Amino acid sequence: MSATADLDPEDAKIVTLARGSRARTGAPEGAAVRDLDGRTYTAASVALPSLTLTALQAAVAAAVSSGATGLEAAAVVTEAAAVDPASLAAVADLTPTAAVLRADLRGTVVETLVAAAP
Repeated sequence: MSATADLDPEDAKIVTLARGSRARTGAPEGAAVRDLDGRTYTAASVALPSLTLTALQAAVAAAVSSGATGLEAAAVVTEAAAVDPASLAAVADLTPTAAVLRADLRGTVVETLVAAAP
């Protein structure tokens, strides 16, 4: 049984993609977002001298730069105990009601948030 077995298949897909982005780069976080047309975008944390982005910020940027105007859902795979507020803000900029799944390194969803929670 996989860590994403109880999720909606589309949500399980973005968790798997986020996990893969993190593993492929060795970054602290991996993320994936699904836009309103069902397209997915993935990214890992970026830490350069002149640019720092959370994985979720980078995935949102990839979606926006490809023409996405809204998001259905997002997933971030991280060891952190919480999703960075800047990550949630990036998702909320497009769709305040989008679900954000926080998963551990095994891909088990440990928390589901709303991007712009009151």
